[in-house]
Amino acid sequence: MSRDPHSEHINSLDGTVHGPAVQARDVRGGIHIHQTSVPLPTPRQLPPAGLLIDRRETLAFLDRVNGRRSASGSPVVVVVSGPAGVGKTTLSLNWAHRNHDHFPDGQLYADLRGHATDPPVDPAEVLGLFIRAFGIAPDRIPGGLAERAALYQSLVNGRRIVVVLDDAISAAQVRPLLPASGDGMVLVTSRWRLAGLVVGGARGLQVERLGVDAGLDLLRHTLGDDRVGDELAAATELVDLCAGVPLAVSVAAARLATRPRWPLTEMVAALAQESRRLSALSVEDDMTIRAALTLSYQNLAPDAARLYRLLGLFPGGSFGGAAAAAAARLPPEESRRLLGVLADANLLDDLPGGEYRFHDLVRLHARETAELEDSATAREESVRRAVSWFLDTARAASDAAAPYRRIPVATGAMEFADAADGLDWMDREFRNLRAAAQVAFERGWHEIAWQLVDALWPLFLHRGFYAERLEVDRLGLAAARAAGDPVGEAKMLNRTGVSLRTLGRWDEAAEDFGRALEIWRGLGNAYRVAGGYRRLGWLELDRDRPEAAIRLFTEALDGYQAAGEVRRVALARCDLGRALVESGRAEEAVPYLTAAYEAAESDRYNRTRALILLGRVQGSEPDINRGLQVMRELGSASGEAFALQTLGEVALRHGRPEDARELLSRARQVLNGMGSATTRLDRLLAQLE
Repeated sequence: MSRDPHSEHINSLDGTVHGPAVQARDVRGGIHIHQTSVPLPTPRQLPPAGLLIDRRETLAFLDRVNGRRSASGSPVVVVVSGPAGVGKTTLSLNWAHRNHDHFPDGQLYADLRGHATDPPVDPAEVLGLFIRAFGIAPDRIPGGLAERAALYQSLVNGRRIVVVLDDAISAAQVRPLLPASGDGMVLVTSRWRLAGLVVGGARGLQVERLGVDAGLDLLRHTLGDDRVGDELAAATELVDLCAGVPLAVSVAAARLATRPRWPLTEMVAALAQESRRLSALSVEDDMTIRAALTLSYQNLAPDAARLYRLLGLFPGGSFGGAAAAAAARLPPEESRRLLGVLADANLLDDLPGGEYRFHDLVRLHARETAELEDSATAREESVRRAVSWFLDTARAASDAAAPYRRIPVATGAMEFADAADGLDWMDREFRNLRAAAQVAFERGWHEIAWQLVDALWPLFLHRGFYAERLEVDRLGLAAARAAGDPVGEAKMLNRTGVSLRTLGRWDEAAEDFGRALEIWRGLGNAYRVAGGYRRLGWLELDRDRPEAAIRLFTEALDGYQAAGEVRRVALARCDLGRALVESGRAEEAVPYLTAAYEAAESDRYNRTRALILLGRVQGSEPDINRGLQVMRELGSASGEAFALQTLGEVALRHGRPEDARELLSRARQVLNGMGSATTRLDRLLAQLE
């Protein structure tokens, strides 16, 4: 802040400023500000590729296809197909890593889990992950598949990128993920040839089993030249018994590597016997893999074998040391050690960040082995421990992100440094958390299921997930009803109502809010009844019925005051002030907004809402601009849109229609990007036209 000694004018700029700012009293002439746009980050999503043996012809095919891509005007799509364990993913990732210089605009990767034990991944979810890889804030990602696909196409348009879509189940799962333009390459791996994509112009590449020489090279890589050379006939027979499937050869080699004095002939005899035993139970493509897995499993120490079996039951696609420790009731350090043992045996794949996952056939083998060797009680207890761990950790993360919710946190639960740390964990684990809630529901642990969904609220509030949240919230509602828990049912109805409101489905939202309100009334919970009035008031504002909203917000305010809910009193005052402003009673709004602003000192978001509304009442564009800046710092897209809309309305009031049109259009663009309704903005823009 600076003061002109010759006048009473104060030149003040508060807070953190991003971008250009001008502080001046008197300006003569023009001011020209030149600001360069900030480029989007380059996504680098490819996981480690793994060992690739031979494959010269298939690599050469991909090289030839890549050489022709620039002439087509659109990315080349290659369907890399073949049986389980043949190395489709390894081939695709190796080629993509080797040719990364050809794709300077980034690499995208998604595991579509087409043949996993849990359901295949929805394309909308993958689009959300891809869009976020380009630096788009989660709460700016729209909810619908069509809207996400459109935004994705805008981001990849004209870019030179490589996209690896791993383990696809169908052409329909893949199509929304294909860039429509750009000088890029898409590799789709699947056990199916996906004729629907090939008919549409994709190239097909069938990955065959390894020949004898390549299989021997794979053995030599693990066992060394001397050991293979000394028993070349047995090594050749071993490759033949593994049917040239790289996964089977790798698993068998890993077992031999732990027994350096074991002759290869013994492995050959054991594998031959195991293959005969499994032949009646296995299809041709996976019989040899199962045989190799069984022999490798039998070589594990009892503690590693037990962890292997229990992880086959784990509710989720990946796991780290803490989650595995919970599932097996082990100390975390012991769990991490045993995960390393299983990875060394080629039974687990390493992922970044200390995480692991199964190949889908390995996981199936682990699950089948658990069903054979572990009692139903032991299996049930392991899954329940894993689900309970997710609940405890999600609650701890939720408490870090939104401590005002007063969610109970278990003693000894994982600790999070701050709100961002908790949100980041929920963000990373969302797929597993959703799977855990589904497993809990299916097994009849309904209280756990709805409480786990309830713990995810801060993630949806701050990070969006508009395409996924309604489905998850409805799962929580079904679980609460199945549990016969009226409190849980009312909470989940509020959650589904908020999700529906976000999607602009106001009538459905009103129904759910109304049902929740009836339950709270029946329970005699005055504080929750007040919250029901407040939510219904939001919908009245959405519908441009401010007088009805004023009545509801007044009832909410009275209820919160009677319950002594200081924070929510401030929120209701802010809502009431906004409704009064919308109804043209701006002067009546000032005391409510001022009180809300003063009471929300520790709540930057709602304090800023009050500031923006006060700026609107007083026609103070500097205050609204300051609010806009804070909303951007908080990463609140809805708050940014609210500030832009308010600036537009003030500009219109001051007789600047062009400025108003530009500001309202920007607000509409932000809301469109979130997948939120834009009814009021559409009406204002239509009036300007």
